[in-house]
Amino acid sequence: MSMKSELKRKSLHLAGLLVPLSYYLFGKELTLTFIAVTFFVFVVLEPFRIIEELRDRIKKRLRIYVDEDVFERMEEIERRIDEITREHERYRVAAHIYFAAASFTVVYFFPRDIAVGAISVATVGDALAAVVGRSLGRHRFSNGKSLEGSLAFFISALLILWPLIGPPLALAGALTGALVEFYNLPPDDNFSNQISIALVLYLLSFMH
Repeated sequence: MSMKSELKRKSLHLAGLLVPLSYYLFGKELTLTFIAVTFFVFVVLEPFRIIEELRDRIKKRLRIYVDEDVFERMEEIERRIDEITREHERYRVAAHIYFAAASFTVVYFFPRDIAVGAISVATVGDALAAVVGRSLGRHRFSNGKSLEGSLAFFISALLILWPLIGPPLALAGALTGALVEFYNLPPDDNFSNQISIALVLYLLSFMH
């Protein structure tokens, strides 16, 4: 994926910050409803993204009812989505579904500051790690990750978590997130990052 496509992908990824923003503005219940509706829409649309034959069949029928200009705009949107889709996502569940599932879990089960911190770190940290790693990464590891990208994740995570939960927990959460992002824990780091950070922070909060 080119740097331009990566920037487009991460710009869209930052829309995940709507979840913590919603939590602060509208509370837990409405935020859970927002995530649930979004998740449902993602799941309904996912087969059309993955199964080309199904998508082509629907497009063929749409040509009968939809104006050609509208159809061309739809095709342009499809091309843009393909541009920012990673190779491994073309025929399997995409990152946004994992992200929504993790966000719902974190908001539902964990205290507000931990949930907001975990989701914000997974959103901002992941974006910065990818952009910094691609543009400035000079020290590469065997898995393709870079020291610079991991440091960008860690520092951004620390800055996000510090005002929410204090220095000691922020340090633990930032380290957890950086390690999960580095090792790309299954099923997908967009899921495992949020869950891991929230769980570690929650358990350590009893000792703090």
